[in-house]
Order: sequence, then C-alpha cells, then structure tokens
Amino acid sequence: MTTSPPQTTPRRPRGIAARAGRWSAHHKKTAVFGWLAFVIAAFVLGGMVGTKQLEDADTGAGESGRAERVLDDAFPKETASESILVQGRDGARNVRDPDVRAAVASIVATLKRQDGVSDVTSPYQERGSISADGHSALVDYELRDTEDQEAVDQIDAINAQIARAAKEYPTLRVEPFGDATAEHQIDDQFEKDFQRAEFLSLPITLIILVIAFGALVAAGLPLLLGITAVIASLGLVALPSQLLPVDDAISSVILLIGMAVGVDYSLFYLRREREERGRGRTTEEAIDIAAATSGKAILISGLTVIIAMSGMFLTGDKTFMSFGVGTIIVVAAAMLGSITVIPAMLAWLGPKVDKGRIPFLGRRTAGSDSRVWGAILTPVLKFPAFAALAATAVLVALALPALQMKTATSGIDQFPRSLPVMQTYDRIQEAFPGQPIPAVVAVQAADVNAPEVTTAIEEMVKRAQATGLFGQSVNVDVAENGKVASVSIAMKGDGSDQQSLDGLQALREDIIPATLATAGATGKVTGYTAGSEDWNEKMRDAAPLVFAFVLSLAFLLLMVSFRSVVIPLTGIAMNLLSVAAAYGVLVWVFQKGHLEGVLDFHAPGAITSWLPIFLFVILFGLSMDYHVFILSRIKELRDGGASTKDAISGGIRSTAGVVTSAAVVMVAVFAIFGSLSMIEMKEMGVGLAVAILLDATIVRGVLLPSVMQLLGDRNWYLPRWLEWLPQMDHGAVGVMEPVPARAVSAPPEVREPAGV
Repeated sequence: MTTSPPQTTPRRPRGIAARAGRWSAHHKKTAVFGWLAFVIAAFVLGGMVGTKQLEDADTGAGESGRAERVLDDAFPKETASESILVQGRDGARNVRDPDVRAAVASIVATLKRQDGVSDVTSPYQERGSISADGHSALVDYELRDTEDQEAVDQIDAINAQIARAAKEYPTLRVEPFGDATAEHQIDDQFEKDFQRAEFLSLPITLIILVIAFGALVAAGLPLLLGITAVIASLGLVALPSQLLPVDDAISSVILLIGMAVGVDYSLFYLRREREERGRGRTTEEAIDIAAATSGKAILISGLTVIIAMSGMFLTGDKTFMSFGVGTIIVVAAAMLGSITVIPAMLAWLGPKVDKGRIPFLGRRTAGSDSRVWGAILTPVLKFPAFAALAATAVLVALALPALQMKTATSGIDQFPRSLPVMQTYDRIQEAFPGQPIPAVVAVQAADVNAPEVTTAIEEMVKRAQATGLFGQSVNVDVAENGKVASVSIAMKGDGSDQQSLDGLQALREDIIPATLATAGATGKVTGYTAGSEDWNEKMRDAAPLVFAFVLSLAFLLLMVSFRSVVIPLTGIAMNLLSVAAAYGVLVWVFQKGHLEGVLDFHAPGAITSWLPIFLFVILFGLSMDYHVFILSRIKELRDGGASTKDAISGGIRSTAGVVTSAAVVMVAVFAIFGSLSMIEMKEMGVGLAVAILLDATIVRGVLLPSVMQLLGDRNWYLPRWLEWLPQMDHGAVGVMEPVPARAVSAPPEVREPAGV
C-alpha cells in the first residue's frame, strides 16, 4: 500500500450559516423531511386554531377611532344597512309616476317578507329618500341581529328576491347597495384577485428562474422554498393572531414578501454553489463556500429585513402591527429554509441539480460575469463622479412629485368600477350627493332622549347644513341603553377633498362645541373623512419614530457586519433615494391619475394611508438584500488581498447576474399585484416593483459602484474607538489558511464535472 504525499485543503469556514449548511449537507434526509414536516404541521395547526381578523372598530385612530368603539359598544348587535335604488333606465322618470310607485310597493312588500329584515323605509314616507330632481328613490332597510358574515350570507337570497320582483318593471333600474351587498361582491373579487396572483406568480417566477439557471431542476429549488415558506407562514400567523388580530390583507402580504425573499435567498445560495462547482470544486466544498459567503449574507439580509419590519410595531396601529407579524414570520421562515433545506437539497442532488437543461440557456457558465453589466460598469468606474451625479439626478427627479403626496384611508373609491355594486354606488352618489359618505357623530349623554339633548342634536344638524358643506340626508339611531346616539349627516365632497375636510373641521371645532356641550352631551366624529384625517395624523406622528428606529438599527447591523461607518451611511442614503423615487412615481400615477387606462383604475386623488410607511419598511429591508449580497462579495475580495478598486469591480461584476435575476423575479411578482383590481393592491404592487427595479439598476449598478469608487479606501473607515467590534469573516475562501490533509491511500480524487 502506498501513501500519497501530504496535501493541503482549505480550512472549513466557521459561523452559524456555515455550520448550518454543513450539518444539512451531512444530514440531508433529516433536513429536507424535517422542513416538510414543519411546513405541514404549521399549516395544519394554523387551520385548526384559525386566523383571527381585525374588527373595523379596532382599526380606527384618534377621535374617529374612539367614536367607532363607542358605537360598537352601544350597538352590540350587528346590523347591515342596505338600500335599493329605483330610477328610470333613461334617467328621466319621475319616482312619483304610478308604475314607479307600484315597483316601490312591490319591493317594500318583498323585503318585509324576508327573514332578518327590519326597518324597511319607503321613499314616500316622511323620512324617505327621494333625489332633489325627483328621478331617483331609495328603499332603505336593515338586516337585524346578525353578525357581519351572516349578513353577507343572507344578502344573496334577498337580492335574488328583489331581482325577481323587478322583472315586472323592465323600464326601471332596481339595484341593491349597502354594507352586506358591497362586502359580498368585494370579498368575491378579493378572493379572485388573490387566486390570480397565486396562479400567475408561480409560472412567471419559474420562467425567470429557468432563464437565469438554464436548467429546470435548479430553477425549481428557489420556487419550492418560496412556496413552502409562504404555506408555513400562512399557518403560523394564526397563532399570534389570537392575541394580535390581523388585517384581512395579511395573506396577500405574506405571499408577496414570502415569494420575493424566499426566491432571492435561495437564488443567492444556489448561484454561489454552482459557481464554485464551475471552478472545479467538489459539491461538498462548493456547499461549504456557499454557506460561508451567501449563507452569511442571507443571515445579515434577513436580520436587516426583520429589523425594518419591526418598525411597524412602533406605529401603534393594529393593521401595521399585523403586517409586521406576518412579514417577520415569512422572512424568518425563508431565511431558515435557505440555510438548511437548500444546502441539503444541493448535497442530495449533486451535479443532478443541472438536470433539465434548456438548449442555448444551458450553455452559460455559472461563474461568468454579466456582459451587459460589464459594459455598464466600465464607464461608471472610469467616470465615477459623473455617474454618481447622473444617477442621483434621475432618482431625485422621480422623487419630486412625492412632495405633493396626500394620503387617505382606503374607502369606497379603491374598488373597481367593474363591480355592479360600485356602478350602483356611483349612481347613488350622483343622485344623492354625500349619501354614501356621511359624517357620523357618536353622541354620549346621561340620557340622549332628554329634551335638551334632542334639541341640541337638532341644532347641531341645522348648523351643519347651514354651512353648505353638508347635505339634507340625516339619520339618527338611539342605542337601547339610551346613553348613545349615532347621528349620520351627509357630507358634500368626495370624502378626501378640501370641501370634506372643511366640513369635518367645522363640525369638530365649531358646531359640536356650540351645541352638544351646552346640553351636557359630548360628540365624537367618525366616518370616512374623519377616519382618514385621524389616521393620517397618527402616521405623521409615528413616521419619525419608525424611520429613526429602522435607520438606526440598520446602521448598527451594517457597521458591525462590515466594520465601517461609511458603508452603512452610504447604503442608507441610497435606499432612501430609491424609496423616495418610488413615492414620487406612486403620486404621479395614482394621485395625479396618469396611466389610468394602462393600469385600469380611477384615480382616487390620494395614496392609501398605510402605504407610505409600509413601503418604507418593506423596501428598506428588501433593498438591503442586494446591498448586503454585493458588499459581502466586495468585502470577501478585499479581505482576500484585492485592492478596493478591483474588489468593487470584481464584486459587482460577479454578483450582477444573480442580483438582476433576483430583481426580475421580485419585479414580476410585484407587478402582478399591480394588475389586480383593488387600487390599494395596485399601489402596493407598482410601488414595490418600481422601487426594486430602480434599486437593482440605477442604485446597485451605477450609484453604488461610482460612490464606492470615489470613496476608495475610505469605504472601510472605522473610528479607533470602535476597533473593539468583532472581525467578521466574509468568506474569502480562496485564500483561507490551509491545514495539512490526512494521508490517504486512495487514488487522487476525481472532481465532479463543472456545473453550468
């Protein structure tokens, strides 16, 4: 037996990600089947527990929020307000014509025969609703003693009966509108939208990944991780929802973020492993290197994203807090799966990960630099000052419209006009201005039926109407306890314009203090306009705290990770530029009303209130994915002995392809949400897609290398008093200190074929 001469092998990388990758590679079945068991258990457990959703009364802010809670407590039995619009199809019929009266009588009689229906009010009664021009009438009624979902379940049967009664009057338009009718149609549309997003996101993501990898098996791994991370998170979110109920949009948010980060993280890992195999390393060595480099970058990126998401808790808003819970869970799941399941699958598959090669696409070399980005990077590094100024100018120009941003809570205008209920709403709004958007005053007194209080309420209504800012439609409901009254007064304006805001201000600052207060009663205003204004004020107060929290913790994490104060400062500045540019595009498109035909929406004149802070924390976190990934490669090369200039060039050239692929996946998934019917989903999808596109191109491809080139070695500046910070190994594997290898009796190792 002969013994081969002593050899040297690279020292095994250390760190959490490296150890996790190595363990998973050596315990493939345990890692893979353990992950699948975790996903199934989480989903089943979530289904058993059930996801508790926020009630409307829990989402309000300020005075309007307090008013909602007062009304919710005073009127504990849910009722759904419904109306039937009756008008001539030609728009010119008088509602007092005999056949119109006969139709109304038939509708009233039909409603009174339905179970659960109460307070049926004919338009010809004293408090009935007939439009000022006499061409439209409303038959009002309530669904009594029902929970929201029960009302929604009942409304189909009731509306079907109304439709049968209306068939006898073909010249008339008889259309339902109300809380339950709207909720039923909107819920159906929301479910269709979510299914469409699921249906489109998976094949589109797979196509992009196939183009990126040139092989079906390699493309399928990131997609599977993203899907399983989303499934597990949809189940897990049910547990904290028992203490912190979640918004009904949480499923969309988890799908959106889960697919984005799940694909990104596994993409980073997989590309590095294939790159190392392409250089001639064994599968085990390639996984070790990918774990130490991309795995570590994933951990840093994931922690940064989680920190950003945590900022939502500081808003004090339950909707934001629920989004924070959902996004943190799905990011943590994707991060865990990336550093465990992906290395296990790579070790299991070995070179078979390149099976299913696509002709032409499969010929690309894994570690090759991007020719396109190479052509862009050469002039950027040659003329860094010009490139930095040009990139900054473009981003600032895109951001300028954000200075005119106006926000409003999601109201009736966010829903697509293709829905029949929305077409009916528009007709009611035209015939009865302000009818569907009232100001609601929650009046509290020891006895709201006392003469002095009822007189004060009447005086309040008269003064409001005398301002010219309110309509004639008024509705007063008194709670059974006699201590709370709900006074609904029709507002003029669209709910978010200056006319509506002036009406709200007059009601709160002048009219209520001058009337109710003199009778020993109090009044709190709620409704769409009040809710929007109070929520906006709450967000204005919370925004500085959220921004400071996210930026400070991100700075500290990046400073510790890269031992520099310059790297986090420049990174934060670049991220803020891309977020500001996304804000500007949102205002230009959705507030100003550009591209209405292309995106199929009607501009509401304001941005959804929750979106600016939500976009900030999401985009800041996701942008850091690319930033950390690129910087980790640059730091790796510099720690390996390259000059700062060469490290910048080599790091960006070698990561440009994977960053581009990851960004294209994100942009495609986000763009799908931009095509959905709900305006707030469109705004979220377009805002995220634009920001990621700008971040992966202008920011990472032009601004980052030009700024780093200008700064040179100053990029790594760390004050002496911070030298105690730990030295983190960014995986300069190619020059790791060698250690003697044990003697072997086998023939020299035959390396696996290089991957593609």
